[in-house]
Amino acid sequence: MADFSTVTTADGRVLEYLVSGPPDGKTLLFQPGTPSAGMLLSAVVEPAEQLGLRVVSYSRPGYGQSTPRPGRGVADAVTDIETVLDAVGVERFVTLGWSGGGPHALATGALLPERCQAVAVLAGPAPYPAYGIDWFAGMDSGNVEEFGAALAGKDELTALLETFAAELGGVTGEGVTEGLGDLLSPVDRAALTGEFAEEMAAGLRRAVSNGIAGWRDDDLAFVSYWGFDLAGISVPVAVWQGRQDRMVPFEHGQWLAAKVPNAQAHLFATEGHLSMVSRFGEIFADLLELADRPR
Repeated sequence: MADFSTVTTADGRVLEYLVSGPPDGKTLLFQPGTPSAGMLLSAVVEPAEQLGLRVVSYSRPGYGQSTPRPGRGVADAVTDIETVLDAVGVERFVTLGWSGGGPHALATGALLPERCQAVAVLAGPAPYPAYGIDWFAGMDSGNVEEFGAALAGKDELTALLETFAAELGGVTGEGVTEGLGDLLSPVDRAALTGEFAEEMAAGLRRAVSNGIAGWRDDDLAFVSYWGFDLAGISVPVAVWQGRQDRMVPFEHGQWLAAKVPNAQAHLFATEGHLSMVSRFGEIFADLLELADRPR
């Protein structure tokens, strides 16, 4: 794994981040899921570099060595993203938010339209509540329990996540499939092997290496007001979602694609939450095309 760099925010917190790829390439900000520290998955870096993209990924507050930021909302990620990108020397960029990174990618598009040229959301949740759908329908019982605890409050969620983190803290590539259990549909179970499984396990271990603050604060932010209006997003957005997803149900992707103005929907009957890793090259090429469209 590449070495993390750090930057200090205006309010004195530390953020860790990773950079890979050509210094003069267009920048892709990769925002990983929940729970996860910043990561440079081979499945991200290799297709990105084939397209000449430079990849930046950072750990949201509370993950890895990034200082916790209690009470943060989804929109609060934007100032941290600006801090990281300024440290790297990046002005304009495109972003992919995967799973729990999805809401933060949408915040980036909504609140940094002068810098963010296009957004891709891959298997990202809809805001809670998403009127018109049952937010929990189709979600595995483990995630129903987790977000139910988030709705109950910080104390109940903290107690639950500490039990989960005790198992994740030592997870291996071989054990990650078993650890995720019924959260994995058959197509996702088939995808989570080899190098991909090892890298995902490393991201999970780092995510909880200093406790559950990042995980907890992500979850609390997801079920609270996100801090921006989806209808006000003016940058191009693509929504990618698979029907075989037990972590973030297919209806979430459909809902987001309908609510974000002019969003391009890429909905797949046979894909899941993790199996979409095979489509990263396609997603990045689409992001570049979206970025080049006149606004």
